[in-house]
Amino acid sequence: MLSRVADSLYWINRYVERAENISRFVEVSEAMALDCPPGSAEPWLPLIDASGDRDLFDQLYPGGGPSQVVEFLVRAEANPSSIVNCIAFARENARQIRDVITTEMWEQINGLYWTLLENEGFWHQPPQEQLREIRRGCQLFYGVTDATLSRDLSWQFSRLGRLIERADKTTRILDVKYFLLLPSPEEVGGVLDELQWISLLRSAGAYQMFRQAELGVIAPKAVAAFLLLDPVFPRSVRYCLERIHDTLKLVGGRSLPGAPDNLECLSGLTLARWSYTPINDLMAGGLHEAIDALQSDLNTLHQLIHERYFVVASPVSASSTDLACAPA
Repeated sequence: MLSRVADSLYWINRYVERAENISRFVEVSEAMALDCPPGSAEPWLPLIDASGDRDLFDQLYPGGGPSQVVEFLVRAEANPSSIVNCIAFARENARQIRDVITTEMWEQINGLYWTLLENEGFWHQPPQEQLREIRRGCQLFYGVTDATLSRDLSWQFSRLGRLIERADKTTRILDVKYFLLLPSPEEVGGVLDELQWISLLRSAGAYQMFRQAELGVIAPKAVAAFLLLDPVFPRSVRYCLERIHDTLKLVGGRSLPGAPDNLECLSGLTLARWSYTPINDLMAGGLHEAIDALQSDLNTLHQLIHERYFVVASPVSASSTDLACAPA
């Protein structure tokens, strides 16, 4: 497979996954803002921290409020990671490799792009409806890809991009709760604290699966364990890392014995660390520090993948390598 094709497939899926995650984050925060008790902090600025774009936001919107946060994350042209820009970048990468992806994939991403760019009626809907339609459009792209793309290298690079982006966003939204939204001792277990944990689970698309797995009260340790270490939930860090490791082995085609290279070593060590470290040990050593180290590993993993497989990068995806998840 040509490097530019692999690069485009990888970034199409990273961009679509990023847009879907941001739409869910904002959608849940819109609902949570209505439920917050009077006088409590609204759940807006933490979204900027979860996206890793606080410096850019402060530069564009000094002292910005809720409406500026939503504008920045959804439609701002100056924000490369806004939903509209993510879909535009994904569509441009897809346009360059239309002979590789299926017609159904192209029609879905192209249709979503034009809905956001030229359908003014779309933006006159209530915000919740806008975000829900974006989220469903991204999920439909996943479904079309799964149903129509052969399980060859095209599929493997597509899955690789989606999984790395998903693992990063799961860790970021959890880190925001633990580090930036940590309540004062008197608020622990209170109404606002419980609302924040519920919103966190919903932001990760995990609320129903968590309630099926954990029948007791919503406890911080149980939520962290589910999002980080659950082996079967598709948005947990462990699940993503297992599939990343498997995908890299298939893409690399290693069949002969020998010392693993840097990419294989990092993938295996990261998977082992997040498969066999108990949640009590992670929390005792500082969950924020553990997540920070994981995000750094994901960055390094992305760079090693880029250096090995994406030597020839298209103009859009070349700039997009700078959008890899930044360390917290």
